[in-house]
Amino acid sequence: MKVPLLDLQAQLEYLEADLIAAVTRVVKSTRYIQGPEVEEFEKEIAAYSGTAYGVGVTSGTDALLISLMALGIGPGDHVLTTPYSFFATMGVILRLGAIPVFADIDPSSFNIDPARMEELLQADTERKIKAIIPVHLYGQCAEMSAILALAKRYELPVVEDAAQAIGAEYPMAKAEAGGYPKAGSLGIAGCFSFFPSKNLGGIGDAGMVVTQDKDFAEKLILMRNHGAHPKYYHKVVGGNFRLDPIQAAALRVKLPYLERWHGQRAENAGRYDHFLRETGLVDAGRVVLPKAVYAAASGAKNASARVHIYNQYVLRVERRNELREWLGKNDIGCEVYYPVPLHKQECLGALVSGVHCPEAEKAADTTIALPIYPELTEAMQAFVVEKIVQFYN
Repeated sequence: MKVPLLDLQAQLEYLEADLIAAVTRVVKSTRYIQGPEVEEFEKEIAAYSGTAYGVGVTSGTDALLISLMALGIGPGDHVLTTPYSFFATMGVILRLGAIPVFADIDPSSFNIDPARMEELLQADTERKIKAIIPVHLYGQCAEMSAILALAKRYELPVVEDAAQAIGAEYPMAKAEAGGYPKAGSLGIAGCFSFFPSKNLGGIGDAGMVVTQDKDFAEKLILMRNHGAHPKYYHKVVGGNFRLDPIQAAALRVKLPYLERWHGQRAENAGRYDHFLRETGLVDAGRVVLPKAVYAAASGAKNASARVHIYNQYVLRVERRNELREWLGKNDIGCEVYYPVPLHKQECLGALVSGVHCPEAEKAADTTIALPIYPELTEAMQAFVVEKIVQFYN
């Protein structure tokens, strides 16, 4: 049996006709830059995320970049973030001439640890830290109550890297009547990626920034089009960060399926949990299951809260590299997110030195992601677990 890490072909089987119709609609409209598809998609994502505004951009990376640009982050500024994320989280800081400051992660969630953040903020006596980027890794939110409290105390803007967490809910102490707030709705900016592997993935690169702040949204709109308003009159230096209307149209086809896909991923995660516990590997400590850290907090008030949307299903395992090789030989897709923590990336050179993030380093050495996409079958999951058992036996 072959089990890919991701199978977009399975999704295409029931979306192909609608996707082709959506792309054809854009082609026939001749509105190839911005236009109604982008505008409607921005409204739909803002409404879905519980924010007032959505600003479509070229990618999740550019969503982060333009947000920092709009905040005026530049050379010499420091930005507090996690060492355990995709490179874009750090790359956008470096591109602006700023310096990343790394707070280690919580080993249960893999997200940035507020206690480590507080230590670094207290040590920043010269107030060089100008912004905070928490990452909602693998599909569940960072500990936003504590992070927002620190941001308020130190008067710092929060840019949420929610690339992997669209629709994930955070159980705040005071939930809104309609449910808990969603990833991206709590900081000055929430940054989404619609890379094809995401829960809501396009047919190419695409991204969006959501915000509750009208002035901030207007600045983003200005900056994504070279800072021009009106045309050829440039108030600020921006960039070409416009969302492709073909991507917007395709994503509008997919958005109505998103909650269903979240549910299917959660069901698959629960099935993996059950299968793996039955093997005895969990009790033996050879496999550590992913933890939905807010499941208990959501409680009876909102038992159906999507506190984890499982963009990835990530285990901690013994002999990770050998297991990865074994699964590959058995036609099972798997991946390591991420094998080198950001503070150890070669491109940093001497810019950041003497940083110790032992939890991030341990995670980089021991984690592996299994297939979790919505169309994964029970038989495929059973096969994956069977091969894991064979490896350890």
